[in-house]
Amino acid sequence: MKLVTAAIIRDGENILVVRRGQGEKLAGFWEFPGGKVEHPETLQECLERELFEELDIATKVTNIVAVSDYKYDNGAIKLVALEAEILHGEITLSVHDKLRWLTPTEILELKLAPADIPIAQALLENQE
Repeated sequence: MKLVTAAIIRDGENILVVRRGQGEKLAGFWEFPGGKVEHPETLQECLERELFEELDIATKVTNIVAVSDYKYDNGAIKLVALEAEILHGEITLSVHDKLRWLTPTEILELKLAPADIPIAQALLENQE
């Protein structure tokens, strides 16, 4: 099972979601930004690295918000969502083609990557 991180970056009540670009796995699906943990990284180190590589932002990653286990056709993943704060930098998309700042309710209306759906549901439940 691959260990994968996802960022919950907030701006007031809104949360950042990004859409996978053409040519990427799950192209056209929306997700919380993040990526695979590389040995010997911690979850926080992985997510800070991925956010810098994919979005060109420096962040501070803190608490785990939710966890989702999902089995794709090519293997299972454990997706760990963590709170992240942008310290500096302007978001620049590389593997994604769109970004949006949305409420948890709005996020659940998108075509989300399957592993991200339980994360979005947990965000909605925690908001109520």
